[in-house]
Amino acid sequence: MRRFLARSVGIIYVMLLAHCAYGQQANVFRIGVLFPGGPLSGTIDGLRDGLKELGLKEGKQFTLVIRDTKGDPKAAEEAARYLEREKVSLIYAMTSSVIVAAKEATQKVPIVFTIGSDPVALKLVDDFAKPGGRVTGVHYLVRDLTGKRLEILKEILPKLSRVVTFYDPGSRVSSEAAKLGREEAKRLGIKFIEKQVTSVAGLQQGLQALKSADADAFFYTADGMVVSQAQLIIDTAKAKKLPTMFHEQSLVAKGALASYGQNYHEIGRISAKHVQQVLNGTSPKDLRIETVDNVEFAINLQTSKQLGLTIPAQVLARADKVIK
Repeated sequence: MRRFLARSVGIIYVMLLAHCAYGQQANVFRIGVLFPGGPLSGTIDGLRDGLKELGLKEGKQFTLVIRDTKGDPKAAEEAARYLEREKVSLIYAMTSSVIVAAKEATQKVPIVFTIGSDPVALKLVDDFAKPGGRVTGVHYLVRDLTGKRLEILKEILPKLSRVVTFYDPGSRVSSEAAKLGREEAKRLGIKFIEKQVTSVAGLQQGLQALKSADADAFFYTADGMVVSQAQLIIDTAKAKKLPTMFHEQSLVAKGALASYGQNYHEIGRISAKHVQQVLNGTSPKDLRIETVDNVEFAINLQTSKQLGLTIPAQVLARADKVIK
């Protein structure tokens, strides 16, 4: 009888341990992450840091199921369907093309985004204050800074007369950004050379064919596919002696001449609050979209030296970050 009781107690103890282990495992949230690649990986690092600041430990309270769509909207749709089938707690999506693809490809899973264009205009949400659906997140400025970015590039390069830009004409955000760039270029007396591409392969071919005599600088137009190839653009442009103007300072650290815009890591860190609230059961329709409007101006003096450029002192004095 004693042996029987001991054995029974042992079995119950093992079952309790298994139940506790299962309960702990069940409380680990799985966050699906969709991004087009390239420097946007910095947003993921920011998300990790933001969740850590909020007391959520990766591997214990949450795990990230990351899918790099490599600038392909179709791959984003397929990945979003997969993540919903896998019953992730939410999908965390970056850039308008990826977010639109994720929303259209899924039915029920909540989506938290970081987006550089107006989510209301894209019909992703009803309103900034009351999104009204299963999508919410953080809005920052990329498209809307197109004109100012070009103006600053002209200040950096006073003799600038031609800039070349690549974008996908099928993207509404990219087409609108190109229009803003075109208008500002006309005001500044700059020729705005538009290279329209519809795939990463097309972009790569266009970059290879680009000659240093074709333009005075490369200018970034808001486009998720294009930014996925940012490092290739920077390296190719430097090889062709073309200055580059981007929208995010980590790209300046990686060799771009200059940037004017916001910081992907910080955007990710800020968005962690939305992720935490959705994981805790708050519906995205009730979570106000937060707009981050602080901007940073960065210059890489090493790159300017390699290109044989001298940055005007008054412009350099305004830079928030200078890489020497």
